Amino acid sequence: MTPRLQTHNLCHSFGGLAVTQNVELSLPQGARTALIGPNGAGKTTLVNLLSGALRPQSGDIRLDGRSIVKLPQYARVRSGIVRTFQISRLFKDLTVAENVTVAVLQRLRVSMQWWPSPVRSARVHDEVYETLGMLGLHPYAKRVVGQLALGEQRLAEIALALAMKPQVLLLDEPGAGVPQGEGGRIMDAIASLPKELSVLLIEHDMDLVFRFASHIIVLVAGAVLVEGSPQEVAANEQVKQIYFGRDGHAQAPH
Repeated sequence: MTPRLQTHNLCHSFGGLAVTQNVELSLPQGARTALIGPNGAGKTTLVNLLSGALRPQSGDIRLDGRSIVKLPQYARVRSGIVRTFQISRLFKDLTVAENVTVAVLQRLRVSMQWWPSPVRSARVHDEVYETLGMLGLHPYAKRVVGQLALGEQRLAEIALALAMKPQVLLLDEPGAGVPQGEGGRIMDAIASLPKELSVLLIEHDMDLVFRFASHIIVLVAGAVLVEGSPQEVAANEQVKQIYFGRDGHAQAPH
């Protein structure tokens, strides 16, 4: 079966510094894959290449077997690749429902000058609240985003991404800065996403990674060091030494 998202010999450099080195990545439909590695490993750069924020210097990116490497970022979103960011990009003065409505209108390519009409329409309203329901955000629908706790804002940002109807969702550290208890809530919400959606997660919290992922890719110095199941990655000696520390404290769940 053709992978949902695939890269071939993907390379990128900043000046003389190679930050992405011949990366081969394959996400099947419904993937729950985590991308981990030490600071400076090139994780965010790789996500920038996948999303179109950066253009690779060589290599290919394919979505459902079709090359998208030359598509700009907005076209990749329309094709089905959507990402979230470490730093929230929500409209802090709008409610959660209004934020998601903006995303739905953008996907439908409805001009913002027609805001009052589509907001009242049953189609947009139902879609907004269906998306909020996926993440348990119904109680926060009419809350102003800037007044929410950080964990709730992260969930709202994921809701915006889901409103774009992605085939591939790139999550860039959704637990960053979130208190430990709220991080678990975010992972529970991500775990409940539609099974057909392919998800690539960047996350430093290994407890969250092992809780979420069925497949882990370890990136070091811009290259894939190892990939496999959580158990295989946690047991790998190179991973223990380079990423987890020599005593290998991080462990996969039993």
